[in-house]
Amino acid sequence: MIEARGLTKRYGAQVAVRDLSFRCEPGTVTGFLGPNGAGKSTTLRMICGLTVPTAGEATVLGTAYRRIANPARHVGVMLDASAQHEGRRGRETVRLCAETIGADPARVDEVLTLVGLDRAAAKRRVGQYSLGMRQRLGLAHVLLGEPEVLILDEPANGLDPAGINWMRELLRYFADRGGTVLLSSHLLHEVEALADQLLLINEGRLVASGSKRELLAGTGTLVRSPEPERLAAALEAAAIATTASDDGLIADAEPEAVGRAALAGQVALSELRPAEGAGLEQLFLSLTSGAEPGAGG
Repeated sequence: MIEARGLTKRYGAQVAVRDLSFRCEPGTVTGFLGPNGAGKSTTLRMICGLTVPTAGEATVLGTAYRRIANPARHVGVMLDASAQHEGRRGRETVRLCAETIGADPARVDEVLTLVGLDRAAAKRRVGQYSLGMRQRLGLAHVLLGEPEVLILDEPANGLDPAGINWMRELLRYFADRGGTVLLSSHLLHEVEALADQLLLINEGRLVASGSKRELLAGTGTLVRSPEPERLAAALEAAAIATTASDDGLIADAEPEAVGRAALAGQVALSELRPAEGAGLEQLFLSLTSGAEPGAGG
């Protein structure tokens, strides 16, 4: 379990994280979301003992991370997959980690196979790895000690679609066996597909938290038309707010109300349905609109 209570971080007059409180329970994947500069990385660093909070506290497995003896055997942390020694070979890197934390040497090849780095890849130097391969190597590190908790910052960066699907299945399997996963990511659709719980922050403040089902209930209607400009005007005339998406418009109203507005405006529709796939995107935009780049530290 991960718990934050009143977690706050100030840098002079700037407040990066403001009175943040939440819990991540065993058996769940928690998606941690927010715009750039919202305070996500600062929060993760405080949880992992890398940044000292100005106020409040964070605990992992019931205690401060710094007080956990040999923490890599209990908590897998990946905050920056690119922060690896480029001159070492992949297998050598994992073997040295195993020796450092006292893991079973047999785990080295087990985790390399688990993350999809074959023998040829494991023999290459890390400096020759793509970003996606470094992500896989980073996941091998965090899984090496057979931890109970995973704390991951943007683990899907650099992964191709097949790699993202693999990572999703891996983390789902970990959580279904009773593990706790806290996952920060900007890939909203992937988080929506994987997470059980959601935390959204903006300017260092928690703006929404709860189960995915609760937060995404009634997040709008997807509507498309061969006449998108007339559709937008008809919805505006009916006082229905909209957000543009790749598929059309996300309307902040039930499908029946959207259909009536289109009928009143004599606009033909090609699609009208609950915005299931765009739910998290719509929620994210509605809660973080107006955020300035860099706000929150």
